[in-house]
Amino acid sequence: MYKPQIAIIGSRELSPSSLDLLKALAHELVSQGYRTVTGGLGSLQQAVHEGAKSNEQHTDCDTIVLLPGFDPKPAMGHADVIIPTGLDAYRNALVANAEVVVAIGGGAGTLSEMAFAWQFKRPIIAIGKEGWADRLAGESLDHRHQSSVVDCTSSSVEEIVAQIAVQIELEHPRHHGIS
Repeated sequence: MYKPQIAIIGSRELSPSSLDLLKALAHELVSQGYRTVTGGLGSLQQAVHEGAKSNEQHTDCDTIVLLPGFDPKPAMGHADVIIPTGLDAYRNALVANAEVVVAIGGGAGTLSEMAFAWQFKRPIIAIGKEGWADRLAGESLDHRHQSSVVDCTSSSVEEIVAQIAVQIELEHPRHHGIS
């Protein structure tokens, strides 16, 4: 059965409050029938996987990780589905092709994932008060879309999940090549 995939992108190392937010968000995403997708390294990914797995409804396929290298070990014990891509930073494009992309914090890698998501016509939701997610919340990245990065930087977990559901219902068209 297909479950919508929600990419959660951001800084490898986040503040304790941001990590708590991610755990609660991932827990609730599983409750709502979503899967999480991460890039596979750091405290963000561990918090997402821990939060998702703390939910009684968690299945063996609810946390997906796309690793930059060929070694699966960095995600063992955390993610359900481990895909060691060997693509390094290029795997950012794969992560960014989820139904919805949720960004928290972030440096250059997160910025590239947000740019890929924008080009792929994927809705982006900014949460938390750190990094590129906070800086781009409410902004349009360029002329390609009438919309902007959805600003949920001051939202509760319930409000973030509700916004994810709204974005999925809008059925954003998928990318069909550069035009």
